[in-house]
Amino acid sequence: MCKKSLLLMVLCSATLVACGQKEETAAAKTTPAPQSAATTVAAAPAPAPAPENELGKKTFGSVCSMCHAAGVAGAPKPGDKADWGPRIAQGNDVLYKHALEGFNGSKGAMPARGGSTSLPDEAVKAAVDYMVAQSR
Repeated sequence: MCKKSLLLMVLCSATLVACGQKEETAAAKTTPAPQSAATTVAAAPAPAPAPENELGKKTFGSVCSMCHAAGVAGAPKPGDKADWGPRIAQGNDVLYKHALEGFNGSKGAMPARGGSTSLPDEAVKAAVDYMVAQSR
């Protein structure tokens, strides 16, 4: 492993361990439009919103955002379709494997479990799903 990649992984890991920040946001609520009494045709019910990936959002905010929000060490930023597209094309199994086991690629390095060794597999996969959903 090249010294530069190793140093970068160590620095990212140290930052993650030292600064476990938690990001909380209030859920936006929408109010349905009032219907007039003259409406005689029943509107089709709105489709139920997709359940939000709370575990993925929490894991991203407390662990993954340390690198992915700023693009540290080549980490793709959520929502960057050009950077995520080729990664998403590889399939979820590859993304999960790289996130769980770590990965050194041409664009940078991904420490195993984002440098948080106690992070459960379920949380890592949920965070991957959360970032992929924002990047499609």
